[in-house]
Amino acid sequence: MAPVSIFKHGADEEKAETARLSSFVGAIAIGDLVKSTLGPKGMDKILLGGGKGGTVTVTNDGATILKAIGVDNPAAKVLVDMSKVQDDEVGDGTTSVTVLAAELLREAELLIARKIHPQTIISGWRKATQAAREALREAAVDHSNDPARFQEDLLNISRTTLSSKLLTHHKDHFAKLAVNAVMRLKGSGNLEAIHIIKKLGGSLTDSYLDEGFLLDKKIGVNQPKRLENAKILIANTGMDTDKIKIFGSRVRVDSTAKVAEIELAEKEKMKEKVDRILKHGINCFINRQLIYNYPEQLFAQAGVMAIEHADFAGVERLALVTGGEITSTFDHPELVKLGHCKLIEEVMIGEDTLIHFSGVAMGEACTVVLRGATQQILDEAERSLHDALCVLAQTVKEPRTIYGGGCSEMLMAKVVTDLANKTPGKEAVAMESFAKALRMLPTIIADNAGYDSADLVAQLRAAHQDNKTTFGLNMSDGTVGNMEELGITESFQVKRQMLLSASEAAEMILRVDDIIKAAPRSVRPPFRSVCTPAVPDYRRFTLYCCVL
Repeated sequence: MAPVSIFKHGADEEKAETARLSSFVGAIAIGDLVKSTLGPKGMDKILLGGGKGGTVTVTNDGATILKAIGVDNPAAKVLVDMSKVQDDEVGDGTTSVTVLAAELLREAELLIARKIHPQTIISGWRKATQAAREALREAAVDHSNDPARFQEDLLNISRTTLSSKLLTHHKDHFAKLAVNAVMRLKGSGNLEAIHIIKKLGGSLTDSYLDEGFLLDKKIGVNQPKRLENAKILIANTGMDTDKIKIFGSRVRVDSTAKVAEIELAEKEKMKEKVDRILKHGINCFINRQLIYNYPEQLFAQAGVMAIEHADFAGVERLALVTGGEITSTFDHPELVKLGHCKLIEEVMIGEDTLIHFSGVAMGEACTVVLRGATQQILDEAERSLHDALCVLAQTVKEPRTIYGGGCSEMLMAKVVTDLANKTPGKEAVAMESFAKALRMLPTIIADNAGYDSADLVAQLRAAHQDNKTTFGLNMSDGTVGNMEELGITESFQVKRQMLLSASEAAEMILRVDDIIKAAPRSVRPPFRSVCTPAVPDYRRFTLYCCVL
């Protein structure tokens, strides 16, 4: 009997082995793409954007690479989304989670070739994940009761996070900068209070932490450049109606004097608006939109500092740190919450003038000023620092730490292997494959550094068999060392999230046995009569322009 298709014309279906193979190939390709960036000696990727100008991004951040590439394979999209979630949840471990999921699927492909059913593999993996999670929890160390040791843990975590980024050569400088910024938050974990500004020029070591808030804008003409005990009104309102703006209609006048009357009415309207703003008893006005010459002149006459075009992110953050609210109407001054600040002044960074707010209502607010030679270096430095800040903020909430350098992966792999040796049946084979995938992470880290990974991983495995559970890879010397002495520490939260996300994503892809692709949407050609010649109708085009 001939096969019957139940799908619309153009739809496609991949079944059983074909679907599974397609999923494995896509996911493993994504893992192979980013695995060369893993570890302290990982390589960078250049992402060249399409379109006019072609933006250039140089990075080794897994989430940034995967966001930038367009993937068509559904399993590859699952890994890309998983990497984004890892970045949003904990800020780091985006490459590790992708590589681990890809290695799990690589092992699953071999098991399926040996006629082991996917559900058997999944059952073994679930038990392995649970055992690995328990081992990770038991190995975690909590120093939150000892402030000095916890501070040292935070510095070590920051150094470890930055060691695989562009900032690795200046990791001590940036680790202190990141820890100081996060400790100012007093445990709130609100990273919105930390503002990062990038300024070309100088070197990376010229970057510093400023206690206060910096706004990359300029103060209006003939207005005070320094203001003490500022009362700030933060607004999002149009201040540009000192010109006639009547779109889509005509105004017929019989003399230029009538035009002057319209302009005067517009000016009076703007003057009333400025008067309503000044009734709030402020001495600083910050607007998200433009402030034209006439209202700027009125503010200058009133001795009010006016700052225009503070972009939305800047206005939101200003409202947060000064304790004010963004306002759009000004009829009820008693309902408006003003922002407060002890001092506003202009400061120079490189060749640029910025506005500095010190003594803001939100005392934990601070600004990190990044300096660098090129825009690409600044962008990558911002991404690296953001990862470190996210991990530190998570560690302040969940203070447990574990040792890095492949130590935790080998620890989990040992526990899973021990469990597999006690488990009868085919599930034991799946557990062995899970342990092998975990051991691939230190292998890839050593390969990326140019060392003999087989020898190093064998030494590390032997050390863990001797219950040297704090041993990992020392990539500075290419040896196996004690991570506790070397201070290579990672956040427990990051490693746990990596383990759970990778196993869940790999399990989901492994369950797939059918891929159904929808038929592409058909685009109908515009109807044209046979008698009508294909000549453009310029009259219609001209009319269209007039309507606009």
